[in-house]
Amino acid sequence: MSVIAIDIGGTEIKYGLVSLRGEVIFSSSLLTEASKGVEQLLEKIYKIVEELKNEKVLGIAVSATGQIDGTIGKVVGGTNLIPGWIGTNLVEILEERYKIPAVLENDVNCAALGEMWMGAAKGKENFLCLTIGTGIGGGIVLNGELLRGENSVAAEFGHIQIVKNGIQCGCGKKGCYQGYASTTALLRLAKEKTGKKLNGKEIFDEVHKNSMEYKEIVDEWADYFTDGLATLVYIFNPSLIVIGGGVSKQGEFLKNIFEKSLEKKVMKNYLDILEIKMAERGNDAGMLGATYLLLKKIK
Repeated sequence: MSVIAIDIGGTEIKYGLVSLRGEVIFSSSLLTEASKGVEQLLEKIYKIVEELKNEKVLGIAVSATGQIDGTIGKVVGGTNLIPGWIGTNLVEILEERYKIPAVLENDVNCAALGEMWMGAAKGKENFLCLTIGTGIGGGIVLNGELLRGENSVAAEFGHIQIVKNGIQCGCGKKGCYQGYASTTALLRLAKEKTGKKLNGKEIFDEVHKNSMEYKEIVDEWADYFTDGLATLVYIFNPSLIVIGGGVSKQGEFLKNIFEKSLEKKVMKNYLDILEIKMAERGNDAGMLGATYLLLKKIK
């Protein structure tokens, strides 16, 4: 038996089959083409389901960008990245069309659950998850359950203000955390300082080549990241923070930079019990977390 798992991002849709034991049996991807709108997105989802559906498929588990009420499987907010996406009740649509159970949950919440089930947070019931990418996403797990908030839009960590009257954010505010500590922010900072347009991997490659210029850029960016992280540590007093997104591939090297920066900002009794871990499941985390939720719904 298996589950059709789909992870909808702004650029790419990852999809596959996941076993009941959390093994990714098959995976592939296709372009989201987000600007073409929700109807085109739904057609892509139908095509995936029809490609993978068989008598051994228990249901459809979807992780997606946006503010999502996972209790009913409806997109309730977020940016207009996919025109028409806000207001879509995908669970209702899929269950009506295919007559099998479905779930829809925010991508970072799913990543957190995927890491809890089969990754860096295995065996932990209380932790925070942050993903660093185009923005900064957040997930809060308490007693093994997602903390969704009163109307299911909790943990928008990327919109905590860390700089008064700072960089304009897409949310309408200025100085948001993600404007300074996302991968997008790192690329912008590097271009401002060097005049060169590099991607994240290229920036870290320069650091590994002992470029002092790029080391200072990464240190400045990491300092912004731990400004926001310190606030979260003081609010939640967590024993574990899992950091995901593309930069998590830098592993222990980046973790050590974050830890050294955080030590200057947080009291010792908070740090004594805190472990920072880089996410282990990479691109599979969202599919795994969505599958975890579907299996829970079926049970």
